[in-house]
Amino acid sequence: MNRIKQLREENKITQEDLAKKLELSKGIISLYENEDRKPSLEVLLKLSEIFKCSIDYILCKTDIKNYDKDEQEFRFAYHKEMEGLTNEEIADALRFYKEMKKKLRRKKIIYFIGGL
Repeated sequence: MNRIKQLREENKITQEDLAKKLELSKGIISLYENEDRKPSLEVLLKLSEIFKCSIDYILCKTDIKNYDKDEQEFRFAYHKEMEGLTNEEIADALRFYKEMKKKLRRKKIIYFIGGL
């Protein structure tokens, strides 16, 4: 099933209502859902806001609807370095990244408390 159609149906939105939200015609939504036309980046961004999910999810590049904030930051910052890594290696790197961010937050808190 097409992800756009799936998300639309999960959210109980008609093609017409989605078209209005996107300022497009109902026919365009049908073309997207039948995969006769690909949405532009602008439309993908709007869809991700409407359905509160990642563009990768809409494009079926992942089955993860939403990444947590740390993972989004990590993927944005290190997208080039991640090429060629396995999912397990990426998960390990993400765990390391999150742990380092926790340590930095603790240091800031200790510094702040020590400065009082």
